Amino acid sequence: MKTLKNLLGEYKGLMVFMALMVVFRSAIADYNVVPSGSMLPTVMIGDRILVNKLAYDLRVPLTHISIARLGEPRRGDIVTVDSKEAGELLLKRVIGLPGDVVELRDNVLYINGQAASYSNAAIRAPEGDATDRAEYRDEHLGDMSHLVRLSQSHPSLRSSYGPVVVPADQYLMLGDNRDNSADSRYYGFFGRSELMGRTRRIAFSLDADHGYRPRLDRFGQLLDEVAASR
Repeated sequence: MKTLKNLLGEYKGLMVFMALMVVFRSAIADYNVVPSGSMLPTVMIGDRILVNKLAYDLRVPLTHISIARLGEPRRGDIVTVDSKEAGELLLKRVIGLPGDVVELRDNVLYINGQAASYSNAAIRAPEGDATDRAEYRDEHLGDMSHLVRLSQSHPSLRSSYGPVVVPADQYLMLGDNRDNSADSRYYGFFGRSELMGRTRRIAFSLDADHGYRPRLDRFGQLLDEVAASR
């Protein structure tokens, strides 16, 4: 029987590789599976998104401890959030920056007293919307522009919210699927230490409802661009 020392020697290369992969995925880059539709139409269930873990902070691997700030979250960024309040990893869009006054009035967004403008988006509804009629609109405010989904069948009880002032070093997040998203309207503000990375691109996408059929049109696509082109 091989001794533990011999086994460690034989598989040393594999163990080093696995350790480096853990460090890489924890602190540098990763991909995450999207389990819910809270970011429709931008992100679909079954998308595998690429996450840049170095977008905002250099962290000690497997922790939230920041060694250095590398960048600042911007309004409109799509981020992964390791939320203590929610108890899970969330995917949301940064809406309110520290010091902003944010309000929703019947799903119309106001930031610092300025209302977002909306235009109807002629896009093909994602699969699953046949049972929940929805409108898709382009939400534009300053440099931020993206699609939002507004349910006609099941409007949210929190389509009006605020106004609230975003505290220092915290952020207000909303899902693009405004009537079906557990976000800052439910969990409050998210601290910077909970922001684990920024995503802008889909790695690949699989349709679980159809035998994990690849959605080839989404492979490698920029998120807001692929949503607008639907």
